[in-house]
Amino acid sequence: MNDRPVAAAGIGRAEVGARPVRAGTDITASTAVRYELVPVPRLSLDAVARRSGLHPDLIRRFVALGLVDAERDASEHLVFDPAAPAVLARIQRLRTGLCLNYASIGLVLDLLDRISLLEAALRRAGTRSETRSWT
Repeated sequence: MNDRPVAAAGIGRAEVGARPVRAGTDITASTAVRYELVPVPRLSLDAVARRSGLHPDLIRRFVALGLVDAERDASEHLVFDPAAPAVLARIQRLRTGLCLNYASIGLVLDLLDRISLLEAALRRAGTRSETRSWT
């Protein structure tokens, strides 16, 4: 469920089905590892609910709608990225501040993420837009 690229030097999660890398070989972006080299801390559903102040059933609904990324651990329980409470707070702000339904919240989140990526690309290219960022 995570669309983020693999970190540089092969640290992080990667694709399934890749061959292990031998010592002394060149690691490229196309090389993938089957396991995490550095364990990423995960939050349980209860921890996310406690930190965000939301009911676990509502968080499960957000996961089902694709608004929040979650994975299943070995015992089939939902586990979340440490940034999940911030994502949930953002969803709640959009819901209460703009009175959006959950389908439109997903669209707004996608658009805000795309805007952030485009602004980051502009900063890397050295060009600046005429107006300040409103996000």
